[in-house]
Amino acid sequence: MKLKVNGEYREFNKDQLTIKELVQELGIKAPNYAVAVGMEVIPKSEYETYQLKDGDVVEIVTFVGGG
Repeated sequence: MKLKVNGEYREFNKDQLTIKELVQELGIKAPNYAVAVGMEVIPKSEYETYQLKDGDVVEIVTFVGGG
């Protein structure tokens, strides 16, 4: 499966990936992040079930706190 993630093309050795699996594959450890596929923001409640398709454009934004 080939996806464009945050502007970079990446290939994965799986035919199907959920958003949760993608985040794990990428090693993202941030507790708070948002994901958009195409131009649609995906609700966090769907991360475990939303199936990405070959060629999807995915943006993952992590939130950093500070003061």
